Amino acid sequence: MKVLHVSAELYPLVKVGGLADVMGALPQALKALGVDVRILMPGFPGVMNGIRIEGEAGQISGLPGVGAARLLHGRTPADIPIYVLDIPTFYNRPGGPYEESGDSHLKFAALSCAAAQLGLHGDRAHWKPTIVHCHDWQSGLAPAYLALSGLPRPATVVNIHNLAYQGIYPSTFLKELQLPPSAFHLEGVEFMGNINFLKAGLTYADRIVTVSPTYAQEIQRPEWGWYLEGLLTRRAKELVGILNGADYEVWSPARSAHLECHYDSERLSGKKICKNLLQRELGLDENPGTPLFTVISRLAPQKGLDMVLENAEYLVSLGAQLAILGTGEPMLEKGFQRVAKAHPNQVAVRVGFDEGLAHRFLAGADALLMPSRQEPCGLTQLYALRFGTLPVVRRTGGLADTVVDASPENLANGTATGFVFGPDSAWVLGETLGRACELYRQNPRTWTEVQRRAMKQDFSWKASAGHYLDLYQGLLH
Repeated sequence: MKVLHVSAELYPLVKVGGLADVMGALPQALKALGVDVRILMPGFPGVMNGIRIEGEAGQISGLPGVGAARLLHGRTPADIPIYVLDIPTFYNRPGGPYEESGDSHLKFAALSCAAAQLGLHGDRAHWKPTIVHCHDWQSGLAPAYLALSGLPRPATVVNIHNLAYQGIYPSTFLKELQLPPSAFHLEGVEFMGNINFLKAGLTYADRIVTVSPTYAQEIQRPEWGWYLEGLLTRRAKELVGILNGADYEVWSPARSAHLECHYDSERLSGKKICKNLLQRELGLDENPGTPLFTVISRLAPQKGLDMVLENAEYLVSLGAQLAILGTGEPMLEKGFQRVAKAHPNQVAVRVGFDEGLAHRFLAGADALLMPSRQEPCGLTQLYALRFGTLPVVRRTGGLADTVVDASPENLANGTATGFVFGPDSAWVLGETLGRACELYRQNPRTWTEVQRRAMKQDFSWKASAGHYLDLYQGLLH
């Protein structure tokens, strides 16, 4: 079985969000199961500088916007074979991978077209995939190019990591994107009079995968379907939710390179040291009895961070501490900074993102706040579980699939791993924070039991990769 993954992100080379972490771990897990897996990426500077380039895999011709381009091949830092589409005019630019310069439709159409040509003709060494697995809208046109070619083609899979991002462009780009007029209709690439890259993938792919079972159900409803719920409902038999995994080689309190003190579920004393060190680093009161809540997130209403801001003063009144790591909407950044200025011993804010600091936040905090209004899967709560930092989450998407509420019933039957609330309400979040503080202070033995249980949860990529392998085998047979 030969599988080509097509993505614009790959940890640690190019990272904007969780897609990079998925691509950094899933191909490795599939390789361990015996899959001949390779990756295709644009030649961003981080990719060109971060891989071991071994040579040229061929010339790809007929690409939208550029005609012909070199296809390089090499190895990722994890020793996964990788193809790199070398188009400096598109990819060798300052800024992030999604920096808009007016030609993003062409630079990602070229990626999709290269994936399709690899799928149809293979590389110079005659490696040809039996399955082309596309991630998010940036490679969404690949299933369309393959299906519209009229040639024998590999099977196709499209992964939705976040349905909100779709790649929508004017219909006047149809010819430039080398799409036939016959594809511009309701059952093709057309979307409200425009071209929709992700919709093209969802329409023409043989299978559709989302990153959690609950999210697969949610996106079939109008409130979360982003106007694609009709298409997804019609394709429900080809739609499956497979939970993302966590890379415990990277995100583990027992081996993280970013921690001065390591610990595991049997030696939790190290976590207390990490908490003291984090409080000292952030300038917070070094009080081991104070519950410390943390946020590691993009600061946006979709992530529920406005509800956290509304509860910041309440947390202070409970005698708790709050540490924020993230960047996003200026209103939220400034709001948290105001609270931190008013309560410097209890609230700390670090605007931006720092991978090492994220590890120290998880190791030093008692609880993680992740009250997302929608979360396709979420990875931070999986990392928090392994670090013994109890997640406080809203019941949505992958959060609902991975965290068990510390209700009296679940505490009694030994299944609780965090705190879960339902309604999209700052008041309900506040009530949940009160529950967490009460358990932390009034019943520390039970808190520790929940910590140990959380740390023993197994959300590694091994199980998730097995589900993907089952999906691939079903496609081929």
